[in-house]
Amino acid sequence: MQGGNHWGGPLEVIDNDLNNGDRGEDWDRDRAALQSQSFNQNELDETQRSWLLGPAEGKKKKYVDLGCIIVSRKALKWSLFSILIAFCVIGLPIIVAKTRPKHHARPLPPDRYSDALHKALLFFNAQKSGKLGKSNNITWRGSSGLNDGNDTLAKGGLVGGYYDSGENSKSNFPMAYSMTMLSWSLVEYSHKYKAINEYDHVRDLIKWGTDYLLLTFNSSSTKITQIYSQVGGSQNGSQIPDDSTCWQKPEQMGYNRPTQTTFQGPDLAGEMSAALSAASIVFRDDAAYSAKLIKGAETLFAFARDSGRRARYSRDNAFLAAAYNSTGYYDEYMWAGAWLFYATGNTSYINLATLQGIPRNAKAFNVTAETSVPSWNNKLPAAMVLLTRVRMMLNPGYPYEEMLSTYQTLTALNMCSYLKQFRVYNWTRGGMMIMNKGQQQGQNLQYVANAAFLASLFADYLNSTGVPGFNCGPNYIPSALLRTFATSQMDYILGKNPMNMSYIVGYGTKFPRRVHHRGASIPSDNKYYSCKGGFKWRDNPGPNPHTIVGAMVGGPDRFDKFHDVRTNPNYTEPTLAGNAGLVAALASLTTSAGFGIDKNTIFSGIPPLGPKAPPPPLPWKP
Repeated sequence: MQGGNHWGGPLEVIDNDLNNGDRGEDWDRDRAALQSQSFNQNELDETQRSWLLGPAEGKKKKYVDLGCIIVSRKALKWSLFSILIAFCVIGLPIIVAKTRPKHHARPLPPDRYSDALHKALLFFNAQKSGKLGKSNNITWRGSSGLNDGNDTLAKGGLVGGYYDSGENSKSNFPMAYSMTMLSWSLVEYSHKYKAINEYDHVRDLIKWGTDYLLLTFNSSSTKITQIYSQVGGSQNGSQIPDDSTCWQKPEQMGYNRPTQTTFQGPDLAGEMSAALSAASIVFRDDAAYSAKLIKGAETLFAFARDSGRRARYSRDNAFLAAAYNSTGYYDEYMWAGAWLFYATGNTSYINLATLQGIPRNAKAFNVTAETSVPSWNNKLPAAMVLLTRVRMMLNPGYPYEEMLSTYQTLTALNMCSYLKQFRVYNWTRGGMMIMNKGQQQGQNLQYVANAAFLASLFADYLNSTGVPGFNCGPNYIPSALLRTFATSQMDYILGKNPMNMSYIVGYGTKFPRRVHHRGASIPSDNKYYSCKGGFKWRDNPGPNPHTIVGAMVGGPDRFDKFHDVRTNPNYTEPTLAGNAGLVAALASLTTSAGFGIDKNTIFSGIPPLGPKAPPPPLPWKP
């Protein structure tokens, strides 16, 4: 049996035997007809086969004519295949990304250090002198000191800058140090300041300070003979109206504020040079202002290096020695030399900073508890950390390697001294390191904050170069221990102490309320309080009428005890230099933008330090 009608129509079943029989009867009758039938069937089989198989393929051409170009068929296939793959790999993800609903990444939650940092910066707003606008955001502060510098030849006077502490004097030495520290922290941790929306604020604070410093000497000249070093102040035992014997808020000062002029002083000129150099890196996006800062910094450093002016700026000046007496200036040579090198790339500055006689006279090789305390008076530990950065990240080699290696070793020793296990410093039972011995009297927290900053920063230097730790004698110390030290000291300041008190005003719920500060202690009641009349507010046992947010006070004693008494500045007075170190330490520890430093920005002005390439050979002549 087989199916019939292969090409359509009703499907029938045909009996082969019957067909064969019928065919046998007709065979003799019409052989020609049967032959014709057989021929037609064979022809239909050919047709069927052609329908089923399709037309026979001809030989394919090797090339394809695209009109403007002829390409091989194989190359065309690979090109089309590659385009398809590229679309799948690149195009599809883009289409998916564009069509998906947008989800913005959430910023990291603020940590306690960034919260404290916001407040610590506001202290600088509260300390501003000069003409203030509403953008200053301190409602109880107004314009003041508008007659400062009228007793000088400075064009327009000496209006601006910052008041140093709870008094109303303006001192270049600690002010310049404060600007250097703010700039340093901003250069190292700019990404953190940006993450917490304080980047522009800090730049404004720095510029307020550097603009004033530029007024205090002839910044348009390449050679100067004097610096206006202080406005206001007092002499020990003074009986005349001045910043010590009067208690008035800055807006009501009615007494004479003399300007101190300095004709010597590598310490003062060096610190001012460092401040302007560091700030020039901060403002590198403003080419004109950055160049102005560098020019001023180099002029000041030339003054500092003048052999006829090598004496302490405070020598034989009772006004200067009373508050910020300097004990030397070779540390400022190292400090300013390092910053000028970073700012200009001029190797003469690092040559000086690594000249053996400079650190020897700065007593860098005699590591003691006193020389390891970083402060407005002792730049040695900070300068060596700054110069160690050059070796760790640039590795300049000869002729700097020997001294830079020594600086790194000495820096490691300083870091060892900050660790409690080596017992270099005394510690309170509550966990605060005591650093205010010898030359550093009172106000312990400012030295602790500076040490915390240097330790945290050095740990970041190690981590950024893949170095897990350093040696303290036979002991290998992981870099994490430095961060542990820094956090322990900052946590103490923020309230983790036996008094359960934050020593930053406005941070937490328990903080000093009777801060030794003229402006914050006198109410804004539209009344005038005279030089002596204002003392009623100093002696008032109640809290200050104004909260000077962000001010870090002097701190507790060696027994972890703190007396919230306005008349005792050792406990309750804040300082510009103290808060600068605080800001730097907090910025180094905040994790709101992750960890680590900006490795490269500080080096942006430095050319390659390797040996110079030899001159090309003379042209060959036959």
